[in-house]
Amino acid sequence: MLELVDVHAHYGKVHVLQGSSLRVEDGETVALLGRNGVGKTTTLKTIMGLVPASGGAVVFNGTDLTKIAPHRIPGQGIGYVPQGRGIFPTLSVLENLEIGLPKSPPPEVMDHVFERFPRLKERLGQSGGTLSGGEQQMLAIARCLVLKPRLLILDEPTEGIMPILVQDIRREIAAVNKAGVSILLVEQNIKTALKLCSRIYIMEKGAVVHEARAEDLKDDKDTLHRYLGVTI
Repeated sequence: MLELVDVHAHYGKVHVLQGSSLRVEDGETVALLGRNGVGKTTTLKTIMGLVPASGGAVVFNGTDLTKIAPHRIPGQGIGYVPQGRGIFPTLSVLENLEIGLPKSPPPEVMDHVFERFPRLKERLGQSGGTLSGGEQQMLAIARCLVLKPRLLILDEPTEGIMPILVQDIRREIAAVNKAGVSILLVEQNIKTALKLCSRIYIMEKGAVVHEARAEDLKDDKDTLHRYLGVTI
């Protein structure tokens, strides 16, 4: 479905991605982990064309995304929830869900979204900025689901969310995947990544340096400590 092949990217003269490669198969949930500053968010932004690739290929269902304009990438079937969620705080929940669309989504699409996130239906007229952190994350994910993506990319979906709500976010992400949407996420909460994902990639210095099944990585204390500085 998605494959990054030897991808390079720069911020000015700074060489951030240095030959990064990974893949997400149809129906998979995959995590990209690593310490701060190793290039995880840049990888996601490069997939979405927000940071131009200076080398390599980003292929989604046979199309090299580096060859098309960034604003056309969501139309390929990719939803992207950036770090910080990226909702419009002064717009209502409904306006956030419909922003950028040529017309209101069909009722069955909205019904599907509200079935997944019933709290949002209760708050349709409420401004996005007044929602809790967990509800804002749900809104950001729901806004992508309105577009019926085949792949959902999430950058730190549990960041800044009260621990009591993290389980809710995990459950909703798992349900989205079960409904047939592939997931690629960057996540600092290692336990969340291991619970949600079947495979894990680890980045260091702008490149993927380790790949493992989640069930194997959770028992690999040496790798977790070496690359992530954690023990679980």
